[in-house]
Amino acid sequence: MKFIQTRGVDPKKAEKVTFSEAILSPIASFGGLYVPEKLPELGEAFLQKHANSSYKELAKDMLDAFEIDIDGAVIDEALGLYDKFDDPKNPVPVVKVRENLYVSELYHGPTRAFKDMALQPFGAVLSSIAQRLNENYLILAATSGDTGPAALETFKNRANVKVACLYPDGGTSDVQRLQMVTEDGQNLKVIGIHGVFDDAQSALKRLLASENFKKALQQKDTKLSAANSVNFGRIIFQIIYHIHSYLELVRQGAIKLGEKVYLNVPSGNFGNALGGYYAWKMGLPVEKIIISSNENNVLTRLIRDGKYDLRGSEVVSTTSPAMDILKSSNVERVLFDLFGQERTKELMLSLEEQNFYELTDEELTQLQECFDADWCSGDEGKKYIKETFEKDGYLMDPHTATCMKSYETRSNPEIKSIVYSTAEWTKFSPVIANALTGEVDTKDIEALESISKVAKLEIPPMIKELFEKEIVQKTVIDKEKIEEEILKFL
Repeated sequence: MKFIQTRGVDPKKAEKVTFSEAILSPIASFGGLYVPEKLPELGEAFLQKHANSSYKELAKDMLDAFEIDIDGAVIDEALGLYDKFDDPKNPVPVVKVRENLYVSELYHGPTRAFKDMALQPFGAVLSSIAQRLNENYLILAATSGDTGPAALETFKNRANVKVACLYPDGGTSDVQRLQMVTEDGQNLKVIGIHGVFDDAQSALKRLLASENFKKALQQKDTKLSAANSVNFGRIIFQIIYHIHSYLELVRQGAIKLGEKVYLNVPSGNFGNALGGYYAWKMGLPVEKIIISSNENNVLTRLIRDGKYDLRGSEVVSTTSPAMDILKSSNVERVLFDLFGQERTKELMLSLEEQNFYELTDEELTQLQECFDADWCSGDEGKKYIKETFEKDGYLMDPHTATCMKSYETRSNPEIKSIVYSTAEWTKFSPVIANALTGEVDTKDIEALESISKVAKLEIPPMIKELFEKEIVQKTVIDKEKIEEEILKFL
């Protein structure tokens, strides 16, 4: 399968590229992104075939359907990393919370967040390609809290790869920060910046498109790639768990094969939702994808009103920091799929130059056929955390809690909903402890112990040991110095 470009073709770039080429160099012409030339059609026969498959069997068959140019042995090794999850036989449990509400738990990997689902295999694949080509790569990662730890974990000490990870200083939970700043791999550099996630992501995109930066890397015999979901190597692995979650409902007898469900996704950079959108386009029976946001509700406004308006907007710090994002990169891939290259380029350039674009009435209707949306405040989220724990016996993190409001306001209760839980309770313990007990200004370790006692849950060893580890990544800089710091690291 070949990959094409969302904003048309610069004559300096190939019109179509392979999967390997797309993930090694993820920014396409005019600052656009790569997308599959055509999505595989899976259909009911594919779902029936995998009614009783393991996660790895499903994943292997879906990747084969994309006909990617990766050796089968490499794919097997990459998918074998799911064996490190809590339950190798079922790395993504789907748990019934209420009569028609199920939670797909995507956080059972080594860093306790959903980014492991894509980044664990992605790291193995990219490193393997670099070794096969005998090339060295710098992998850039910008994180609002979960991508960073997962990228550092998957690339740690891998051959032919170095990682520079950017995060907003003060813009992550303490556990997320500790997961990054205690990483001691010689090929890893963690850089805190004075700013917000959008500043980190903008710097990443600028460097990926900068010819001067690439020339500076060339002098160090290094090429450039990215671990963020601008890279389709991330997205392809995120499609799988949507199909798996649906099949889990079939296996549990909650639905019959072919019955439609809602996919309810807490959304920041839109990669998780995009994976669900592609699964739907490939044949998964979906009623609608519901986008759940926090106070940074730009996606709610886009889907309800057709306006992506950042004029005068600033990122608001919330209790669900991984969603504290205004520029959601993967919306572009949906725009391309719905409206084509020319219109996508027009809309994205308007956003970059004017911080605004507006869909036509017809375009908004097309978007709303696929998506609905709502947003949830931090106080509302804490209320949902407390109520769901006390009434249903289920403990969720603040990002998952945003889905509870949109489940109530934007879905038909007669249709089953799959809510995607993107992080374990351990990643945001002060917020959850406050929701459950009312305690305030609690340090992470104290909040973890408080929740563990109230909820009768063990603190996972990989979280507990963070508080004993030495902090080795101490760099915090102004965003203007990012390029200089990265070159110094190399």
